[in-house]
Amino acid sequence: MNADFLMIKRMRQGDEAAFDMFVRKYYGEILNYCHYHCFDRAYAEDLAQETFLHFFAKLSDYHDKGKTKNYLYTIAGNLCRDFYRKKKDIPAEHGDLEQNAVYVSLDSVIERIAVEEAVKSLPPEFGEVIILYYFQGLKMREIADVLQVKVSLVKYRLKQAKKMLGQRMGEEGAYEF
Repeated sequence: MNADFLMIKRMRQGDEAAFDMFVRKYYGEILNYCHYHCFDRAYAEDLAQETFLHFFAKLSDYHDKGKTKNYLYTIAGNLCRDFYRKKKDIPAEHGDLEQNAVYVSLDSVIERIAVEEAVKSLPPEFGEVIILYYFQGLKMREIADVLQVKVSLVKYRLKQAKKMLGQRMGEEGAYEF
């Protein structure tokens, strides 16, 4: 039996520890995913929390098929799209250096902003594949499940997105994807 299945069964029975374990298991990945979409840590945290609230609200209707993480990504993706419909211009987060008390070279900060802007400038269906593949580390099959498309379409989008990113980033520097 799958660990998520057992955890979901326990959550349906009201086990608080199961809820806590579930959130701990997936929160980091969902937060990172949301952060890559909106580039503002506070908004990303709100979207990640909202993802879990939506999941828990529909828990009684959820049928575990071994793809709980994919379902969470789908919810988070929908929330991120809704968020962008409401707020078009969200500034990139500049407070990371002070908040994390980590000293990062200016070049790496500039590089991250350049990559984020390049990904943000891609058509949504291509940017989504890049985020899921490179930043979230999902496999082609998992991306296909999340986006509800065929694996061949994921491969095509990834190839085209890499080409577009290479062109965009090539204009600013010597990047190859």
